[in-house]
Amino acid sequence: MLRLQHFKGRNVLAERGHIFSKSLPQRDRASIILTYTRKRIAHEGITTHGMKGAGVRLKLVKRLVAVCCAGIMAASAAACGASQDTRTEITVWSWEPSMKSVIAGFEKENPDIHVIWKNTSGYDKLNNAIQDGYGTPDVVQLEYYALRQYAVSGQLVDITDRADSYQDFFTPGTWSSVQLNDRIYGLPMDSGPMAFFYNEDVFEQAGVDASGIRTWDDYYEAAKKLKAIGVYITADSGDASFYDAMIWLAGGRPFSASNDGKNVSINLTDDSGTRKFTEFWQKMIDEGLVNTSLSTWSDGWKEAVGNGTIASLFSGAWMPSLLMSDLPGAAGLWRVAQMPTPDGKATTSENGGSALAVLQRSRKPEASYRFIEYACHEADGIKARVDGGAFPADNDTLSDAEFLGKTTVTDDRGIEVPYFGGQEYNRVLSQAAENVSTGYQYLPFEVYARSDFRSTVGKAYKWATLLRREQDRLNIIAAGGETDASDIGDALKNTDSSDRLKLKGGIALWQRDLKEYGANQGFTIQ
Repeated sequence: MLRLQHFKGRNVLAERGHIFSKSLPQRDRASIILTYTRKRIAHEGITTHGMKGAGVRLKLVKRLVAVCCAGIMAASAAACGASQDTRTEITVWSWEPSMKSVIAGFEKENPDIHVIWKNTSGYDKLNNAIQDGYGTPDVVQLEYYALRQYAVSGQLVDITDRADSYQDFFTPGTWSSVQLNDRIYGLPMDSGPMAFFYNEDVFEQAGVDASGIRTWDDYYEAAKKLKAIGVYITADSGDASFYDAMIWLAGGRPFSASNDGKNVSINLTDDSGTRKFTEFWQKMIDEGLVNTSLSTWSDGWKEAVGNGTIASLFSGAWMPSLLMSDLPGAAGLWRVAQMPTPDGKATTSENGGSALAVLQRSRKPEASYRFIEYACHEADGIKARVDGGAFPADNDTLSDAEFLGKTTVTDDRGIEVPYFGGQEYNRVLSQAAENVSTGYQYLPFEVYARSDFRSTVGKAYKWATLLRREQDRLNIIAAGGETDASDIGDALKNTDSSDRLKLKGGIALWQRDLKEYGANQGFTIQ
């Protein structure tokens, strides 16, 4: 029998493995079913004459005709059923886990709209859909560094007329991140002011009061004491988002663009903030104070952070929920403080954070805007995301007494855990949000810039890792020990001279690539 069944997210008509899409017009479905019936008749060896067993033939014909009629009736019923759902349907692409509860609240308040959520991350799929001209969502979550790129290329709906009065609702840094040429192309969804997360227990073992670290010099001295007990103060294997954020914190402004985003200045090699952080971080790496071999979020990284051999992180304010989910065993050991800075003055930068935007290709811009308005501007939508672990971008939540006084992090079971030992961690993070300096600009092709970072500046990290492993091998031999890491020497010898870089050389390569890419994409590069 033909019947309706669920197949790859669709209701379909099926009979013995033959699939007919419900999305076809009713007339086309009926035609397909009739054609299918004729083929089945032929397959059964049925003709109108010249065969024995006319009674059998008649029964077979009747059975297949009945199948055909039933299929047509099912198709008709399905079409009628579908037509009864008059809700406007929009598709949202987002990686935020709380989106499910946001959608539930939105649909309850907006029963005329149905939201389909696709859990996606990264930008390859979105770029491919835009290039192909079909399959794009109505609403998309974009990190702040990526939003400008899509706005410049005309992919986002200008929502200035509807959101122009929201400036005081959001923090200055997030609000400036959704604008291009004084026009607004998204609503801030969350934020990621940088903060200093540290394992208090490990620092105490090294004789360091981490809460007193104010300057980069303080941080450097603490790193040396941690190294003495066999611990790295942090790990960094070449993360573009981290490096960008640290340049920003150091006062760097290596990128700038005209209001329309078409004229771009790139000056990494001469920018004072870039040079300041690069020199400091190179010293940390050269002295073996930073683990350059473990990539953030890798299994090895999680293990090292969990067992205390990596003692701290510079990260965005979204980190608490991730520490809770990935490293539940470290609950109670960690604390949060403001970022150390070159001169000890209270300032920080953003690392992460995202907005919701409506794509220009959407055929339902009104319903789509209503959704981002609910998720980013209405209290219920914001609360659903904050309860799910997001760090807010609106001033009301950041100053809310209940939010500021929170001392627990919700785990995967819904249990409140005092992950930071009873510390009111949101109070620290909210202060960090106030300390974010303004004026830093992302490139209008920042998505490419970050992917290119690993193949340019990343070479310096790889070279540093090889040098460190060789030094460790030599130290073991000098101490009378044995090691099976003899391949390290060969790896050093076989490394091409162009890959034997310090961070400064990697930054120069990165700048060269960015200028070349920007010019090829039609930007005027200075």
